[in-house]
Amino acid sequence: MAKVRSIGVFCGSAAGRDPAYGEAAAAAGKAIADAGVRLVYGGGDVGLMGIAAQAALDAKGKVLGVIPEFMIRREGLLEEAETRVVTTMSIRKNILIEESDAFLILPGGVGTLEEIFDVLSRQRLSQHDKPVAFLDVEAFWDPFFTLLYRTEKEGFTPDGFHDHVSVHDDAAEAVARLMQD
Repeated sequence: MAKVRSIGVFCGSAAGRDPAYGEAAAAAGKAIADAGVRLVYGGGDVGLMGIAAQAALDAKGKVLGVIPEFMIRREGLLEEAETRVVTTMSIRKNILIEESDAFLILPGGVGTLEEIFDVLSRQRLSQHDKPVAFLDVEAFWDPFFTLLYRTEKEGFTPDGFHDHVSVHDDAAEAVARLMQD
């Protein structure tokens, strides 16, 4: 595993109903900046992703946003962040994965789940060996891990697959774990 210089953050383009989600996103952005690494994210200024990116910028961190051109009207941009405008969601996701040395997962919806499964599938297929940490705000990820464990139990996923993933309830702890891998 190479030195971690960039952490990809996958999370919602909505803020969610519980204020704890936004607080966790802000803490994650600050923790990434405080660790001296770049935050890589989906490029918008909305939801948890916008909160995390803005918190990193406020803490004098570096931020790379990657956004499809058609999403700019919907999600906006953070002017202070380095931004790459691409043509498709697939290109966006590929760049996010390529530009990240580790991944921090916060609560999110279908898009976040797609990103997670892509990262985990690529890891399983030995396409990368990058650490993955989940920030489990208000036990948000419990049902997800129940499903993953079930896929292992039923023989659809190799035993120990989840051993390559860490789960934390504190953003600074999650970032520290990513930095040590």
